[in-house]
Amino acid sequence: MSADTKKDISKQYRIRRFIGNFILYSVLIVGAIIAVLPFLWMLSTSLMDLGEAISGALLPSTPHWDNYITAWREANFSHYFFNSLEISLITLAGELTFSILAAYAFARMKFPGKDLIFGIMLGTMMIPGMVLIIPNFLTVTWLGRVGPIKWINNWPALTIPFMGNVFSIFLLRQFFAQIPDDLFDAAQIDGASHWQFLRMVVVPLSKAPILVITVLSFIGSWNALAWPLLVTNSPRWRPIAVGLFQFVDEAGSELNLQMAGAVITIIPILLIYFLTQRQFTESIARSGLKG
Repeated sequence: MSADTKKDISKQYRIRRFIGNFILYSVLIVGAIIAVLPFLWMLSTSLMDLGEAISGALLPSTPHWDNYITAWREANFSHYFFNSLEISLITLAGELTFSILAAYAFARMKFPGKDLIFGIMLGTMMIPGMVLIIPNFLTVTWLGRVGPIKWINNWPALTIPFMGNVFSIFLLRQFFAQIPDDLFDAAQIDGASHWQFLRMVVVPLSKAPILVITVLSFIGSWNALAWPLLVTNSPRWRPIAVGLFQFVDEAGSELNLQMAGAVITIIPILLIYFLTQRQFTESIARSGLKG
């Protein structure tokens, strides 16, 4: 093959690569703009006065930071905020506990019917979440009648049904199964039990998937709306998503206050994203096993 032919092939390859990269980055840029524009509009509208918000102005002439204070007070967000925080932390603690224990059992222990039970559990992921609302509601209603704890209008109905997350168990099980058996054999030689091996070896090596579950569980609990509306009929345990839903009706045409309330609602989600982004990347880098 002559030098000129090699140059032509190399030139054609660079051209095709440039066109492919251009199309790829163009699609990504358009997708990013579509995703960011609603958030920017919400943030801009939350800083406008009522006239600018109704007229559809793009930017506020003067930022009205007091909109957030007004929305916080009128919607009683302080009450709903701490409700959501408490519900999210209880759900997160329960989900991590049960998911880690169940995933370890499926990954490292042997018992009759393990594969069948795991397969049936994975099959439940195909069931839409809305289909399960009525059976779950009937279950928590019955438990509240026969048990010593009141479930409806209380934290158990808002937290316990979500502590057994199939996706979390699946994710952790796949990660636990990749841990070399040599580590388990060495731990057994040293006299370690399953619990000691899980606590001292498996969990420290599984920071990446545990962090993923932590973020997803917190976001899911924080954004819950349909289920809290069903199992609560008073503000005592209602989360911030329900508070925002009610405030949108109460604020009426005050679009700027509605958007201020929406911004207040998503602030914890943004904070947890920015706080865990670096740790998430580092956890993935440190969790690899060599040899």
